[in-house]
Formats: sequence, C-alpha cells, structure tokens
Amino acid sequence: MVSGEKSERSGAPARSGAARSRGRPRSFDRATALEAALLAFWEHGYEATSVSDLTRVMDIGAPSLYAAFGDKRSLFEEVVQEYGVRYGSFGERALAEEPTARAGIERMLREAAAEYTAPGRPHGCLVIHAAANCSTTEVEESLRERRNANIAAIESRIGADVDGGVLPPDTDAAALARYTGAMIQGMSQQARDGARRAELEALAEIALAVWPRG
Repeated sequence: MVSGEKSERSGAPARSGAARSRGRPRSFDRATALEAALLAFWEHGYEATSVSDLTRVMDIGAPSLYAAFGDKRSLFEEVVQEYGVRYGSFGERALAEEPTARAGIERMLREAAAEYTAPGRPHGCLVIHAAANCSTTEVEESLRERRNANIAAIESRIGADVDGGVLPPDTDAAALARYTGAMIQGMSQQARDGARRAELEALAEIALAVWPRG
C-alpha cells in the first residue's frame, strides 16, 4: 500500500507536467515561418519544394509544421492567401481605385513591373509560376482558377466602361482582358528571366498603345 501511494503521488506531477507541455505555446514565430515558406514556394514552385526544404527554411521540425499548418498542400494554400494579401493585390487595387479601366490597367502594368523585379525576393508572380511542372492536379487547378478570376475581373471592368460610353461600343472586352492577362503573365516570366524594371515598364507602354480610345 505504501509503495502504491508513493507511485500515485510520484505519477501526479508527471501528468501535470505533460499537461503543461501540451499547453505550452509554439516555440517559433508562425508569421515568420509562413513568410519563409512563401519565399520558398515562390522561388522554386510547389512541386520542387519538399517538406524537408520547408522545415529547413522555416527552421522548424516536421511535427511542428504539420501541427501548425497541416500538410504541404494546406501550407501552400495558406501561402497563396498570404501572397495575395501582401504581394499580389496591386492589380485588384488598381482596377478598384482608378477612374477608368485603361487607367487601372496602366497602373496595374506599371506596378507589376516594379513588384515583379523588387530586390530581396523572388522575381515574377507566385500564382503564375508556382504550378510549373506540377503533378498535383488540385494545386494546378486552384492557381489556374485564380489567374482566370483575375482576367474575369479585368473583363468586367472593361465591360463597365463600354456600357458607360467610356470605351467604344465595339470594344471586345473579353479579348482585351485576355490580352492584358497575357501581358501580365509575360512580364512575370520576363522578370524571372532577368528583365529589369525599366524594360518591363517599356513593355507596358507598348501594351497600352493598342488600347482603344473612347
């Protein structure tokens, strides 16, 4: 009986310590780790970035990664959301804040030239490049949907100007939106290939020359 009581008493602190361990906050900064994952996916793409790559750049163990972010695909989905907020929202703002579709597209292209060549981070656009050579269908489709949604938003803004008489009634809003999307995607690839900001700005200037006048 005595030894049993001692055993119970000695076991109680151990259970309490385990409870404290489970309740202990994570020993890493989640936002910092997420940013590190974002940069890795941005630089190398989804497929080429392994879990071991992620744990290395995030400076956490695999159990901590899974506990905090889920699996690789879940982490990537959160990365894409974060990228959209921190780096990829300039186009949406331009369309919403400028008085005309043309002004919005002009600002979008100029800001793309700056964003896609900004020093200290990967060049180009994560949403455009992350699914390159990707064998995960869900990831590829998700990024494609985002790109197509961006083109649809451009088409809607152009269509509003056509309806409002700002652009000629025979303006092909769908084709013009696709043209703009192609320019954005091409500028992103050019940035990945080493094009400088000034070179992309010159490209944007040429792109705007074909824009219809009201």
